[in-house]
Amino acid sequence: MEKLTLRKAVLCALTAVSTLSFSTVVSAGFYTSGGDLYDANGSKFVMRGINHSHTWYTNKLDSSLSGIAGTGANTVRVVLSTGHKWTKNGAADVANVIKKAKEQKLVAVLDAHDTTGYGDTSAEASTSVSLSVAVNYWISLKDQLIGQEDYVIINIGNEPVGNGLDKSVWIDNHIDAIKRLRAAGFTHTLMIDAPNWGQDWQNVMRDNASTVYNADSQKNIVFSVHMYEVYGNYQSVNDYMSTFANNGMPLVIGEFASTHKNKNVDEASIMERSEFYQMGYLGWSWAGNDASTADLDIAINWNSGNLSSWGDTLINGVNGISTTSVLSSVYTGNSNGGNEGYPQCSSASVDPDGDGWGWENGKSCQVIVSATPSYPICSSLSADPDGDGWGWENGKSCKTSN
Repeated sequence: MEKLTLRKAVLCALTAVSTLSFSTVVSAGFYTSGGDLYDANGSKFVMRGINHSHTWYTNKLDSSLSGIAGTGANTVRVVLSTGHKWTKNGAADVANVIKKAKEQKLVAVLDAHDTTGYGDTSAEASTSVSLSVAVNYWISLKDQLIGQEDYVIINIGNEPVGNGLDKSVWIDNHIDAIKRLRAAGFTHTLMIDAPNWGQDWQNVMRDNASTVYNADSQKNIVFSVHMYEVYGNYQSVNDYMSTFANNGMPLVIGEFASTHKNKNVDEASIMERSEFYQMGYLGWSWAGNDASTADLDIAINWNSGNLSSWGDTLINGVNGISTTSVLSSVYTGNSNGGNEGYPQCSSASVDPDGDGWGWENGKSCQVIVSATPSYPICSSLSADPDGDGWGWENGKSCKTSN
């Protein structure tokens, strides 16, 4: 009992320190801390969104953003081209994308897609470009991007390394890209995609994320894995996500679906684990996939009123967008005094274990207005003898639930 009392006292002290640190943040825009992403108001932000293939369907921007926003999504990941693999999305177009996303109260993740599979020997990757080319593109858009840090996250390059390359390619190229962007004056949160065509089946990103994160002078990086057929069961999904959670590294599922080229994807586990760990997810994709991946379309024939089976699961299913998405406080104005962007519980009765977190109307809510620091996930329920959701392991507090 003495150890338990001491642990809870330590938690209270850490909460007070954490609250102070959030209240003194002065830099504009999104930022990361303790493995989580926060918006410009200091509210925790968990992406719940959809990918839109803008570079191939520039005439579908307005209807797509409107449809995506109508699902309750808080984020849209927008495919752009540097001009090397597909027609370039220039300054005026990118400025318009940002403007339209803001009108729909969507956070825009802008993605340079020409890097897909770079260095792979496959024909699909033969015209892909390096991250260095993508950085040149972002720098060319500096006038459109600087000042939009509250609303825009820069995904430096989509799936920027294929298969068969040494891990140093992914590590060194990203460190160089980050340093160049920071030197050019970018303070945005930077999203970094995994190698192996985004799926990280060799765990290069998983095992080296901290090296890349710590190379950033601003420590403002969120990592993105694309979960397709490599993640066909609960174990593979949870093993990957729990490693990031326990290491305190920010992670989002930047792309996923329910199938991929006739192979199963465990979308239910991806969505459930994303909610459990409070990690973001972005479904692929609104519409426009080719014949081999047509089952990945969320809105059939671009019609938001005609969802595919996959689209219905993503939006209306258990742990779907419609029940788990919370708009960024930069749009709602409800920063909640630093309580991480979650609604206030209407009653303490929805928090039976008294840990400050409850469940109401299908969403997490907070009973107290304070910022909760990041804790590792307990490896076993035996670490939590009183069953209150908190344990003690390896000399540290850990959580058995989120």
